[in-house]
Amino acid sequence: MSGPYVIRGSVSLPEAELMWRFSRSSGPGGQHVNTSDSQVELRFDLAKTEALPPVWKERALAKLAGRLVDGVVSVRSSEHRSQWPNRETAAVRLASLLAEATAPPPRARRATRIPRGINERRLREKKQRGDMKRGRSGRDWT
Repeated sequence: MSGPYVIRGSVSLPEAELMWRFSRSSGPGGQHVNTSDSQVELRFDLAKTEALPPVWKERALAKLAGRLVDGVVSVRSSEHRSQWPNRETAAVRLASLLAEATAPPPRARRATRIPRGINERRLREKKQRGDMKRGRSGRDWT
């Protein structure tokens, strides 16, 4: 691995909690593809980890609920022909997935009123446009 994969701030993916699985990948590779296990599946037990703060962990469990199997999130990578770049891609993908899932919810929008003057001006301009279009018709020309 090329180093710790940072989720956010000083929190990173712990190497000891990452579970790797390798298998044969479909796609390009020629004769080499039949002999090498280049597809990577990276699994991370989100339910049991102690690496994330409790608040982040709750958020991630809630946001990734549809993607979890027994509290474990998994990411697969098979874009590259060799195993090492696929490992890097899978780890980066998992870190970004966890960063997105642990992000705080956006601030609620504060409802605001439309100023009265703006509404009146819009209605006045609408009336003028209607009068102008009505004036274009040749109804009263005789």
